[in-house]
Amino acid sequence: MSRIGNSEISIPAGVDVKVDSANLVTVKGPKGELTQQINGEMIIDHEGAVIRVKRPTEQKRHKALHGLSRTLIANMVQGCAEGYQIQLELVGVGYRANNRGQLLELALGFSHPVFFYVPNEVKVEAETKKGSNPIVTLTSPDKQLVGQIAAKVRSFRKPEPYKGKGIKFVGEQIRRKAGKTAG
Repeated sequence: MSRIGNSEISIPAGVDVKVDSANLVTVKGPKGELTQQINGEMIIDHEGAVIRVKRPTEQKRHKALHGLSRTLIANMVQGCAEGYQIQLELVGVGYRANNRGQLLELALGFSHPVFFYVPNEVKVEAETKKGSNPIVTLTSPDKQLVGQIAAKVRSFRKPEPYKGKGIKFVGEQIRRKAGKTAG
């Protein structure tokens, strides 16, 4: 039994949801507009300020799609209402981050700067305060896209376990290893 699929999605004020006959769900809100094609076998009931997703049979495939479909719609509603934000922290001496519009420039200890163009759907902001590590903030209504961009930026210099240098998520705990022992 899918506990996630059976729970209903409440639509907050200011968010408009449309479902067409081919299960194309469009959500508009103050943070943006998202569209997602949901599997045609799932049954989407949109009544007032509540959405329910139902499965046609008890097959294993339908049970798997049930929770997935409900979660995709719930993430779209929350993203258009509140948006998603991920913060990355650059830990290391001389590590810097600047952004010019959608172009993110990172100095990560290489002999060259790393340039990364962030898609227009994601808002990027680099903040550097004296005495603290630079922080890159990614904001978007699309949870999947902002997570993918954050993972791509983090992959440029993953945190290493000995000194903890690299790009990490704010609040992430790095598992540290003991270095060599003098013999």
